Amino acid sequence: MGRFREGVALVGVFSLVAGCSSGGGSGGGGSKDAAPPPSITPANGTQQVAPDQPVVVKAAKGRLTDVSVADAKGRKADGKLSPDGRSWQTSWGLVPGATYTVTAHGGDGGKQATATSTFTTLAAKQKLESGLAPLNGEAVGVGIPIQLLLSGDVPTKAGKQAVERSLELRTSTHITGAWYWISDREVDFRPKEYWPSGTKVKLVAHLAGVKAGTGLYGTKDRALSFTVGAKHYTRINAETHEAKVYKAGRLVRTLPVSLGRPGDDSYTGVMIAQEKDAHIIMDSATTGDPGAYRIPTDWNVRMTYSGTFVHAAPWSTGSQGNSNVSHGCVNASPSDAKWFFDFTNVGDIIEVTGTSRKLRFGNGPTPWAKSWTDWLQGSALGQPVTTTPLTG
Repeated sequence: MGRFREGVALVGVFSLVAGCSSGGGSGGGGSKDAAPPPSITPANGTQQVAPDQPVVVKAAKGRLTDVSVADAKGRKADGKLSPDGRSWQTSWGLVPGATYTVTAHGGDGGKQATATSTFTTLAAKQKLESGLAPLNGEAVGVGIPIQLLLSGDVPTKAGKQAVERSLELRTSTHITGAWYWISDREVDFRPKEYWPSGTKVKLVAHLAGVKAGTGLYGTKDRALSFTVGAKHYTRINAETHEAKVYKAGRLVRTLPVSLGRPGDDSYTGVMIAQEKDAHIIMDSATTGDPGAYRIPTDWNVRMTYSGTFVHAAPWSTGSQGNSNVSHGCVNASPSDAKWFFDFTNVGDIIEVTGTSRKLRFGNGPTPWAKSWTDWLQGSALGQPVTTTPLTG
């Protein structure tokens, strides 16, 4: 699949140029034995073609035998031939501000003809760039969402729908899930249930040519592949002061812990391991309370953007397993925290219960803080996504 092809295959009708069977390009000559050449839209020499407009090729007679759409650097666009072989259309959008050449061959029996068309797409007044998470090639936990982060706002429903349509998701295991707009600049995907262990995932964001707003077009596609590891699920109970760690449904370790003291309660909810840092400095200034503490900590597994971690706390080992004395984090002994740090993958599920403070959706990637019904309502298309098979 051409990596430059990043757009949305709009299915709106585009009217062909009447009476221009060759699209203004070179045909098969005037010989009586030659077939009439295919028609091409956009016609040869067309300027300012909308990047989200499909290239359409039609056989004047018989079937198309070959169609190529390439930019000035020779990179080819993806397209699909109709079942009857009489028409062909690009699958995704075109790069804004680029020159393309279409070459089409077709005919009937031994009578063949060629047509060409060269045209230029409209330049984007505003460029929409993107980033993806998790990291490409990463092994992740079963709770990981896919995050598409955009450089600018996509304020309209139509723009959001165009973005969602451009997102091609392939998996080795059949998955049903949905996209959810966290904000005008971020849309996340999660499965209806947790990812099955061992699933291989590939996302291609065909964003080039996507019209996300007035004059706002995606200019480059992005691709991401990752693998889902074993199911790790940790249940942390503030009332029993224990963290029970499971792998594939089997309890593998119970850790004595201390959670947030009264007034600094930890969050109750289903979170994921968002990132891991072996050594950081916990600074209360980042939570709006400068001067309360500034402590170096080891073996940190982040659960929220606001600064909730599982980490080593040698100063509270006497309280771990019997009382809650932390500033909101989950304290464990250095040896237990090191074990948990090594065991945990980004995307692993961490569920906290027994506290008075509820996890706020959006405090980091928190896809499991919403029910499936509520998550589905955050899709601009308003419908679930069924992944296509990942082969090769």
